[in-house]
Amino acid sequence: MNSLHSTAACRSMAALRVPFTRARPPIHCGGGLISEETSTADLRALREADLHRALARVAAADRRVRVGRYTLVEPGGDPADRLAETHALVRRHGWQAPITTFDSTGMTDPAIRPQIARLYGAICRKEIDGIVAVSQTDISAFRSIYGDTLAAIRARGSFLALVRSETTL
Repeated sequence: MNSLHSTAACRSMAALRVPFTRARPPIHCGGGLISEETSTADLRALREADLHRALARVAAADRRVRVGRYTLVEPGGDPADRLAETHALVRRHGWQAPITTFDSTGMTDPAIRPQIARLYGAICRKEIDGIVAVSQTDISAFRSIYGDTLAAIRARGSFLALVRSETTL
């Protein structure tokens, strides 16, 4: 895995005062453990394991979970309904959401979406613990890219929580 994915790499980039680099989204290098043949149930299990590990760390620190609410819409689309769904999940769990954002790029690679980069930066700076989105399609409809993104989030000690399971896109 690329060293840009690690939390230590985020800190070392910050120490060098390299702008934007520490928030860089994952690089899709192909040949990873997640492929288009990976089952939806396996992707869900990976994401939920990351979620439980991160929540246990936050609980051990005796503080509330902080998340960034995120959605993806088509250019010119209105994110209000989807962000309302993320708000409902955040409220149900009693989490804090200091960042609410969206990209209006349509189904582009997450590696080039500016608001995903913003959320990665917030994770690296320990401003948020995870990302809440409505469904897998807010990240990518392609399993390999979705898996790469989960790996990048995991490498930062973070999580992705979904309103709808991967099985209900």
